[in-house]
Amino acid sequence: MDIQSAFYSGMQGFSRASEGVTQATLEINRQTRPQNDTEQAVAQRPDAAAPDTVTNTQAPSLTTSLVQLGQEERNAQANVRSIQTADQVLGSVIDIRV
Repeated sequence: MDIQSAFYSGMQGFSRASEGVTQATLEINRQTRPQNDTEQAVAQRPDAAAPDTVTNTQAPSLTTSLVQLGQEERNAQANVRSIQTADQVLGSVIDIRV
């Protein structure tokens, strides 16, 4: 097994998980932040379409964003564990060869 490859794969996975955490956090923040006056006025009009329905795209629900945040956290933990394992294996190899 190529230890450098294990480190690289762990780092790549951790980077992707970090990006996913950032994206989920931004989405949660967008959904939970207080609306400004213009958004409140539009939201209170019964005939006004929501901004997401105008563009035919739907933002993920708060629940979906929270689940994604949890999944990305687990992905990050798994990748950190693989980096730690590769580090331990490298330490063992160095100890054996010395």
